[in-house]
Amino acid sequence: MIKPIKIGALALAGALALAACSGGDDASDSAAGGEVLIVGTDLPIQGASADASKSTNEVVALVLEQAGGKAGDYSVAIKEYDDSTAAKGAWDDAACAKNAQDHVANTNEVAIMGTYNSGCAKIIIPVANEAGLLMVSHANTYPGLTIEWDAGEPALYYPSGARNYARVIAHDGFQGTAAAQYMYNELGKRTLALLDDTQAYGIGLADAVEAEFTKLGGTVLRSGWDIKAGSINTSTFEKVKGQGADIVYYAGIFDNNGVQLVKDKTAVLGDNTVFPSMAPDGFSGYPVLREMPEAEGLWMTFAGKSLDGIKKGGGPAAAFIEAYVTKYGYEPNSSYAVYGGVAMQVIMKAIAASDGTRAGVLAAVFSGEQICISAEESVSGMGFCINQETGDVDTVTMTLQQMTGGVETDIRAIEIK
Repeated sequence: MIKPIKIGALALAGALALAACSGGDDASDSAAGGEVLIVGTDLPIQGASADASKSTNEVVALVLEQAGGKAGDYSVAIKEYDDSTAAKGAWDDAACAKNAQDHVANTNEVAIMGTYNSGCAKIIIPVANEAGLLMVSHANTYPGLTIEWDAGEPALYYPSGARNYARVIAHDGFQGTAAAQYMYNELGKRTLALLDDTQAYGIGLADAVEAEFTKLGGTVLRSGWDIKAGSINTSTFEKVKGQGADIVYYAGIFDNNGVQLVKDKTAVLGDNTVFPSMAPDGFSGYPVLREMPEAEGLWMTFAGKSLDGIKKGGGPAAAFIEAYVTKYGYEPNSSYAVYGGVAMQVIMKAIAASDGTRAGVLAAVFSGEQICISAEESVSGMGFCINQETGDVDTVTMTLQQMTGGVETDIRAIEIK
């Protein structure tokens, strides 16, 4: 059953209203004469995602540096936008709405790389759409951004009637299905405690998990968890315990009170050897989680090739990671950081194939010759083409991981049946 999504609705409406009066006089980030084209990165630079966002911006910068700062005949520069606030410690509706206006107002900006959070994307996409501004995400996995999911989706994000948004990873319709099949078929679990964080990504993912787990014959006990920082969720787990669940799935992002959530689960239900838990890629790339003893044994999925898989795969993608380490002195903090580089590769191909205008860059992705990234050139080692009708990739890769010794360790690729 698809549940209504209310998070961010007011901010979305406000952003659409503001779009009609946005100005275009901010060209301070471009060279004189508009010769340098701007790609804006839009990420949560503060809070729990700060480390992953820092790595993402660094990967994007390195991709551009290795290309000599150019896409085809055009010089390109990067402008970083922060869609989080210190007070919230995560992405924020108002910050996303303001960024949407700032992207549009910067007349030399021809594309947005981001966002990290699907809820933020729901706010920015419509504003960028009306401005004819390309947006390519490395991490949004909420299905409704590109396909029919909840009421009115995805059309409500594209007021112009044409698409302007693409992503370089598979959506959660696939990840949720894969997770449900693994828990039911391979772990042998029959009663799932399914908790979502009440936001777009978490609800959409939970919908997919619930549909597949139920289809397989399992029982789903669904509820939300309290995302307010420091809130206690022990009563939720006490209820789960009394209802006879044999596994718990966290559908959401770790930013949303994840530390306390994992601690409370362990306190009430036991560690993962006693009562297993599973999480999506919204729990990937957090040093705090990796360092928690309560996270040991946590099953995880990642919608693509993980950093571990990229390194083990060798070739140009592994060489890119080595170049990153040489430049910055450490590995990318998150697998999704690498996909930020993949999104930048798509944007640069679009710029190279364009006439240097927003309209030309957008048209290069959604009309004409299809944008494809080969496995050999992709910094993730994963090849794909962008579907010109939906903006989705035509290749689905899912990686099963488990937290072992404080490391997100690859187990194997997951086949979706």
